[in-house]
Formats: sequence, structure tokens, C-alpha cells
Amino acid sequence: MSDVLFTSTATAKNGREGHVKSKDELIDLELVNPITNKEDKGSNPEQLFAAAYAACYDGALNLVASKQKKKISSETTADVSLLKDPEDDGFKIGVTLTVNIEGVNPEEADELTEAAHQVCPYSKATRGNVDVKINAKAV
Repeated sequence: MSDVLFTSTATAKNGREGHVKSKDELIDLELVNPITNKEDKGSNPEQLFAAAYAACYDGALNLVASKQKKKISSETTADVSLLKDPEDDGFKIGVTLTVNIEGVNPEEADELTEAAHQVCPYSKATRGNVDVKINAKAV
């Protein structure tokens, strides 16, 4: 394993109908399965993954732009879907990243989003395992 820069720790109890809490208690959430429980409010693993991937990817995008001496303003939205997996009759996730970038033309937006996808830790973790679609928009 590479040199560890830091570690985040969270513990879930009772799965999709339970609770998740980070060690530092900044995350302390009730979990609700949105398919089977439409009445109660709570988060779910897909929502948490979407938030984490959006933040990580947008950080990678800004890092790549900075290294290329491009001054941008960006916003990344991650849509994470729970999908039926026909291979094992189980489930899998799919991701669509919508990336709005100010300060570049459409071609540069495409180049930056592809470069960010190559260095983003979440993109690296999902590569070959999760279908990730990226919609880049120069705004």
C-alpha cells in the first residue's frame, strides 16, 4: 500500500435501514432505503457516495486546471443510481457526473474533465467496476 496521508473512519449499523456515523461525529445520519421506505427521512449509501464523488472529482478538476494554469470556476453534480445487476441478479451502481466549468471553451472543458477523471481517487476506485458517464459543459 502507498504512504497513507490520512484515514477517514465511519461505522454503519443495521445497513440501509440503520445509522451511519463518522469517528469524528461530523457525519451522524439515519439511513433509509428509499425503495422500501418512502415515509421516513434519511440518507442512503448512494446519496453519500454521490456527495463524496462530486467533492472529490471537483477537487481533482480544479487541481488539473491549476496545473495547466487555467483559472476556472466549477460545479460538479454526481447522480448515483442503484441498478439491477443481471450478472448476479443483485445490484450495482451507475454514476453520471455533470460538470459545469466557467472560464474555458467546450473543447477545454472536455479535456479538463477527462484529465480530472484520470487523477480523481474516486474515478480510479470505480474504473472497471462502475459505469461512469461525464457530461462536461463550458458555461
